[in-house]
Amino acid sequence: MDAQLLYLPEERAAAERLASVCGIPAAEVSSHRFPDQELRLTLPWAEDQPLPETLVLYRSLDRPNDKLVELLLIARHAQSLGIPRLLLVAPYLAYMRQDIAFNPGEIVSQRIVGQFLAELFDGVITVDPHLHRISHLSEAIPLADAIALSGAPRLADLIGQRRQQPLLIGPDAESAQWVELAAARIGCDYAICSKVRHGDRQVEVSLPVLDVSGRQVVLMDDVASSGRTLARACEQLLVAGAASVDVAVTHALFAGDALQEIHAAGVGEVWSTDCIAHPSNAIDMSPVLAEALLRLLR
Repeated sequence: MDAQLLYLPEERAAAERLASVCGIPAAEVSSHRFPDQELRLTLPWAEDQPLPETLVLYRSLDRPNDKLVELLLIARHAQSLGIPRLLLVAPYLAYMRQDIAFNPGEIVSQRIVGQFLAELFDGVITVDPHLHRISHLSEAIPLADAIALSGAPRLADLIGQRRQQPLLIGPDAESAQWVELAAARIGCDYAICSKVRHGDRQVEVSLPVLDVSGRQVVLMDDVASSGRTLARACEQLLVAGAASVDVAVTHALFAGDALQEIHAAGVGEVWSTDCIAHPSNAIDMSPVLAEALLRLLR
C-alpha cells in the first residue's frame, strides 16, 4: 500500500489521526498568502524523493472558496508529477445544498463543484453531505468511488452515554434521516419539527405534537450554521417543559454568533464530530473515515 496523506496546517490533528489509523505516512503542505491574497503552496517532497502511487489529500471544505483553489493547485501539480491516483477525504463537503435552481438565473453549484472534484480526484470520501433531492453522492460527484459516510451512529453512542432515556428531536424535515438512524441505534424516542425559512437568519419552527415535560431533549442535525433553527426549537422545547436541551451535530460550522445564539436560547451542551475543527468537537471520526479509506487503498 504505497500511499501518503497530505494536509494543511490547521487540520493537522484530525489528518494525523486518520493517517495513524490507516498506517500511512502524513505530511504537511505549507501555505503562504501574498498581500494580494494569492496562495503559494509547497508540497513536502524533496527533488529526488520517490512519490507515492496514491496521494490522499485531507481537506474539510468549510469556508470553501480558498480551499477549492488549494485542491485545484495540489491535484493538478500532483498529476503533472505523474502520481497515478488521487483521493480526497473531505469530511465536510461544500456547495451541496444548491441542487436545483430555485429562481431564474441561479447557478446549480452542486453539479458544477461535483464535476470539478470528479475531474481532480479518483475518489472522494465525505460525511453527511447536505443532499436533498438525490439519493447517492455519485449523482453529485460522478465517480464510482464517491463515498458518503454518516456521523449519526457515533453521535448516537455519545448521546446514549451522556443522557438517560433521551428524546431526540430533529429541527426540520431534512434532519429526519439522521435522527431516525440515531434513535434506532440507541433505542430512544424521537420526533421531527417543521420549519419555514424566511431568510438565512429568519426561521419559524413548530414543535411536533408530543409531551416533552421533564424530558432530556437532544436536538440533532447534520450541520449547524447560523444556529437560528436550533435556537428557536430550543426556546419552544423549554417553554413546553423540557428538563434540558442539548445539541448534537455532525458539522459544527457555527458561523458568526451562532454558538452564542443557541446558548442564549437555553441550549446546555453542544457536541459535534471533528469533521470541522471546533471547540465543541466531542467525537473522533477517524475510525469511520479510515474504514472507507482503507477499502479504497486496498
